[in-house]
Amino acid sequence: MPGAASPKKPLALTLGCPAAIGAEVAIKALAALRQSDAAAPIVLVGDRAAFDARWILAAAAQPAGGFPVPGDLPLAPWPTGRGASVPDIGSAAWFLDVGGAGPVAPGQPTRAGALASVAFVERAVRGVKSGEFAAIVTAPLNKKSLQEAGFPYPGHTEYLGHLADVSNPVMLFAGGPLKVALATIHVPLTQVAPLVTAERLRGLLRTVNCGLRVDFAIPRPRIAVCGLNPHAGESGMLGREDEAHIRPAVAGAREEGIDAHGPLPADTLFARAAAGEFDGVLAMYHDQGLIPVKLAAPGISVNVTLGLPFVRTSVDHGTAYDIAGTGIARESSVLAAIDLAIRILENRGKEKGKNTRY
Repeated sequence: MPGAASPKKPLALTLGCPAAIGAEVAIKALAALRQSDAAAPIVLVGDRAAFDARWILAAAAQPAGGFPVPGDLPLAPWPTGRGASVPDIGSAAWFLDVGGAGPVAPGQPTRAGALASVAFVERAVRGVKSGEFAAIVTAPLNKKSLQEAGFPYPGHTEYLGHLADVSNPVMLFAGGPLKVALATIHVPLTQVAPLVTAERLRGLLRTVNCGLRVDFAIPRPRIAVCGLNPHAGESGMLGREDEAHIRPAVAGAREEGIDAHGPLPADTLFARAAAGEFDGVLAMYHDQGLIPVKLAAPGISVNVTLGLPFVRTSVDHGTAYDIAGTGIARESSVLAAIDLAIRILENRGKEKGKNTRY
């Protein structure tokens, strides 16, 4: 449950794919926040008709008090348009109706729903950039339906970078004792090695170092860098990328004053990081980094985008179409994402006026 002080402006919580579990975990999160001592002000950003339909369906699927009943959590319309007056954030929560989803059934993504989920994100980003919202928390999108609809970005992280005019946003997962950034994100494994270049890794290490220092308030982060190959290449016997690209990147980062270490074998590195030897890890590819985090903090890890001029956190899970509409999806990760967004806002506030640019 959030333990940090609530921000003065609300957080925008985008609801993700309308056919997924975003609406359900958002409803459960609002109910949990209502009962907490430090309830964060939240504006849900989505399609109100699709949201209400999902609420009714999920509540009906859990009739024995297992899901909040419509009416127990009043959601006032968030005012929009020129000259709209922003309500007192002491109110419980609001809904910003972007619309566009059209008819949607649980677990059955549509083209209209996919494009609407992108519109939710775009509206939230406009709001956070204009000062309407303090930060953004996102529910999951569906990459396949977005690709089929012609969406040119692999996922949230890349699209947020586009909206913020940031060329290399970094995905980092924080959970339990681990903070793990990814050098490559949504690319097939066969395409990872060509992206592991010394120049690119050095830039990523700058962003990770700044993110750990500013967003996580670690004065001098110790960053471990995973090897790409088994045993970090075994001095070239098991692959040349570690010696040819990763080691020079680490050396260059250290010359810049970044406390980076590596390349280190991934099979032992994460245990060392979990024990406190390192403050953060840069993994070379998606599963290398995310499996340890989700083992260390199942259901409560948080996706953070480093390098943006605004705060964005997200859940650690996907669309979960197989359980959409049942009301059984857990809200623990969205609550953790809200909590971490507030903490990052506090940390950035403390750094205001200092050299905190990525």
